[in-house]
This record gives sequence, C-alpha cells and structure tokens, in this order.
Amino acid sequence: MTKFSKLALAALLGMAVMTTTATAGDAAKGQKLYSKKLKGPCKMTGADFAAKHSQDQWEEINEAKKMSEEIAKICGEGVSIKDKFIPFIYDFAYEFANDSGNVPSC
Repeated sequence: MTKFSKLALAALLGMAVMTTTATAGDAAKGQKLYSKKLKGPCKMTGADFAAKHSQDQWEEINEAKKMSEEIAKICGEGVSIKDKFIPFIYDFAYEFANDSGNVPSC
C-alpha cells in the first residue's frame, strides 16, 4: 500500500469512529434535556416517557415531524420544548423505547 492509501484508510476509519461517538452522545444529551426540561412538567420518569412507544413508533413520529405534538399528548397540553432540542429528545426516546431493552437512569 502506498502512503496515500494508508492515509485515506486511516481517515476513513477515524471518521467512522467519530460518527459512532457523535450518535451515542445524542441520547445522553437527550436524557439530560428530558431530566432538566420535561421531567417535572411530564410528571414521569424518562423511562416511563420513552416506554410510551416502540423504536419503530418513535421513528415514525419523528419522520412525520410530530415529536412536539407527541410530547404535548404524553405530558399534557401546554408542555412544549424548543425545536432545537427535539432531535436530542427523539434520540433519547428511541434509545430507551419499550422494545429496546435499555433503561435510562433518570
């Protein structure tokens, strides 16, 4: 292998690792946001919130751009969260959905 090939392979591997790490952090950030912004207004733990749906259901809700509406439905009308936090809350809910086998610590 030439030096360029080795360098390109190393860069590709590095990007793959960074992508995996960045994705893993989103669920953790979502968990922190849930604890800080929604746990009180929703009157339930993060585990109870995420377990309201399966991973497939959370994915459908997110793809339909209905996360804000679903949060309001689960937590009660008047409970909302800023749009910039929605992707993190989605990652949290997806990671700890009722069919994931994972349990959050909040």
